[in-house]
Amino acid sequence: MPSFLDTAIDISAKAAEIPRRYFRKTLAIDQKQDESPVTIADKETETYLRKHLKAAFPDHAIFGEEFGRESGNSAYEWVIDPIDGTRSFISGNPLYGMLLALLKDEKPILGLIRMPELGEVYTGDGTTAMMNGSQRLKTSAQTDLSQANIYINEGDKMQSAYPDLFARLCSTGALRRLAYDCYPHALVAAGHVDIVVDFDLQPYDYLPLVPIITGAGGVVSDWDGKPLSMTSDGRVISAATPELHQQILDVVNK
Repeated sequence: MPSFLDTAIDISAKAAEIPRRYFRKTLAIDQKQDESPVTIADKETETYLRKHLKAAFPDHAIFGEEFGRESGNSAYEWVIDPIDGTRSFISGNPLYGMLLALLKDEKPILGLIRMPELGEVYTGDGTTAMMNGSQRLKTSAQTDLSQANIYINEGDKMQSAYPDLFARLCSTGALRRLAYDCYPHALVAAGHVDIVVDFDLQPYDYLPLVPIITGAGGVVSDWDGKPLSMTSDGRVISAATPELHQQILDVVNK
């Protein structure tokens, strides 16, 4: 495992120089079939990650947001989101991230969240989680939903698709924030945020979160409380403690 982690940290650090080079510059923006934006920075970054992961681990499969799946000859598969938060990236918001997961037999065993503009990298293996390789991460000890800090991700989409749930979430907890992308989940692992309720994600968005949040002592699942997998429906909950996880599941499924 250390060789996988060390290699992922090294490759992602070099890859992060690509979006930083383009950040807050004028870029052509294309629309993908799902109407999400994509830029040259997304494509160049994923190309770099794929090339160097394949060189390091030639038998591993790779699945990425921009270029799909490349098969391998082992039980391992890398899952890549080169720029998580392209809308943030193109609007000059520094809270975009880079996500990597390593799956073994389709289960995430290693996760990495890199925040290029913040100089932060979060890693986890399901047992431990670290920031910048030296700071041990631990989720908060909060067990009372009424006192929890809650982030609602993709709130505009959630309000349209689940208006009653969105209204319930907006009156739940002690503090609520609307947010996007991977950083709120990193803040759960770091103990600053207690719950994130997320919506409309893809495997490359949520699988990297799993080993980090669980490694920090938290719980991450779909809205039914089931473990996340390649075939999950993209509705995700991250929680600091099992108690909070159950309480927010009750709110979501009321």
